[in-house]
Amino acid sequence: MSNSSQAQDPGHIAHVHARRVWDSRGRPTVEAEVTLARGRTSPAVFCGRAIVPAGASKGRREALELRDGGGRFGGLDVQRAVGHVNGEIARALVGMPAGDQAAIDARLIELDGTPNKQRLGANATLAVSMAAAQAAAAAAGRPLYEHLAHGLGAPGEALRLPLPQIQIFGGGAHAGRRVDIQDFMVLCPGAASFAQALEWTAEVYRHAGLLMRERGALAGVADEGGWWPAFDSNEQALSALVQAIERAGFAPGEQVAIVLDIAASDFGQGGRYRLGLEGRELTSDGLIELLLHWCERYPIASIEDPLAEDDLEAFARFTQAVGARVQVVGDDLLVSDAALVRAAADRGAANTVLLKPNQRGTLTETWQCWQAARAAGYAGIVSARSGETEDTTIVDLAIGWGVGQLKVGSFARGERMAKWNAALRIEERLGAAARFAGAAVLGRNLPRA
Repeated sequence: MSNSSQAQDPGHIAHVHARRVWDSRGRPTVEAEVTLARGRTSPAVFCGRAIVPAGASKGRREALELRDGGGRFGGLDVQRAVGHVNGEIARALVGMPAGDQAAIDARLIELDGTPNKQRLGANATLAVSMAAAQAAAAAAGRPLYEHLAHGLGAPGEALRLPLPQIQIFGGGAHAGRRVDIQDFMVLCPGAASFAQALEWTAEVYRHAGLLMRERGALAGVADEGGWWPAFDSNEQALSALVQAIERAGFAPGEQVAIVLDIAASDFGQGGRYRLGLEGRELTSDGLIELLLHWCERYPIASIEDPLAEDDLEAFARFTQAVGARVQVVGDDLLVSDAALVRAAADRGAANTVLLKPNQRGTLTETWQCWQAARAAGYAGIVSARSGETEDTTIVDLAIGWGVGQLKVGSFARGERMAKWNAALRIEERLGAAARFAGAAVLGRNLPRA
């Protein structure tokens, strides 16, 4: 991911600094600043800043975010990771050319020396990796999404605004496991622009809240801003979501479709799945049968992690059954890892990759995963985490890398809206040159209600 096409040399890394800041859960996380200098006499100075998020539902093969342990903040402090940035990472990077993201990330990987960033921490390495990209873009005098597009070596590709996936009801690890399914989301394949997709979602979100209040089934707001509902069954949430779409004035499936994140690894292992809300246990085939029933009955366009990460053969069977009409997304299964994408593709498991930079620890490794996914014919979604911040780097990744879909949580809470609003600004900046990924990015026929 070199930046050889830059109009001018961005200079060299002059200073690297990290601090502890706080995420949307009020938990510690890492922010890094990378300062560049260009020129020898009175050098021009450019700065980039980035903050790393944290997940609640995690794949076991994710890169490790380094926490301090002990009693302070429940063991979640990040002073060790901050110290690594301000110590050996800073010493290793100062003086490096700022225009070569791949070289910077390779140095971070080499410095850590472990397969999963367990020594320095993926939260330390990713904060620096993203901040370096931000600084290089500033030095080049262009927005980050454009800098990243040039970094791919394909500046001729038209930039597209992604199709947003937006949570309406939260569940699973994001809502005290009040329902087993982690995310009940919508996307708007009928929208003509990113702005219109947000307008439509705002109406669906509003009507879903009103519907829950009418039923006396609203328990609050979940981790990612979606409604925290009190349903009696998982399928009841699907029915309520269809009703909210209709009350908002849209045709389910044609204009607004449903997206699910099952997060099956959170309630399944060894081919057995325990649905706590309904008090029943299913085999892999039983869960597949349930999901196929839902796909027949409801306008579902995409299902993430339908089976657990240790249930690859069942994942492949489900993909074979619905992959021609439903997007089957691998998150815990793939953890943004290029090698895992290639292995899954060989087995016919999933047809879409979820890209979360903190699952790997550098931008380059995340980008390599996206390249492996494209080679396998997979679609892609850039995703936030449940413990988020005001950082909007992932919006630029989705647009600059041409991923086509973006998932950042719900249509509420500042850390979520910061990202939706950042994409709106980019759409406005692009003006007549703006393209919207729309339904075509799904690459399959959408279901109807």
